[in-house]
Amino acid sequence: MKINANSPEEYISQLPEERQEPFQKLRQTILDHLPEGFEEKMSYGMIGYVVPHERYPAGYHCDPKLPLPFINIAAQKNFIALYHMGIYADPDLMHWFTTAYPLHCKTRLDMGKSCIRFKKINEIPFELIGKLVSKVGADEWIQSYESRLK
Repeated sequence: MKINANSPEEYISQLPEERQEPFQKLRQTILDHLPEGFEEKMSYGMIGYVVPHERYPAGYHCDPKLPLPFINIAAQKNFIALYHMGIYADPDLMHWFTTAYPLHCKTRLDMGKSCIRFKKINEIPFELIGKLVSKVGADEWIQSYESRLK
């Protein structure tokens, strides 16, 4: 599902009506739990949560003109996706999340390396996502990111 948008609000307004409310709730959950130092902006055609250049001037090593990505949310053809780079980078965080998931959600965890797929949009575990988002601060993420570059 390709959406061309210049803002999170514009992105959400282009979603099918039945996806707008759960997607907005996911966005709000992230905003409510996002540690200081991250910023919401459009990133890679999705809504992204990044470490801005003001805080991390080096930017993303693949393209230093881009801020350091951390979380993205997107509406894909058959699911809503949450991409969380911290899960990909930190085995302890991955273990915590995969252990906690069944306690918050009846559906089976559908996950790639950093992508969590929610096919049943009315069963997104918002409380768990809020906890996940709050677990890694911007400085922690920068340190983790830099340690893996070397």
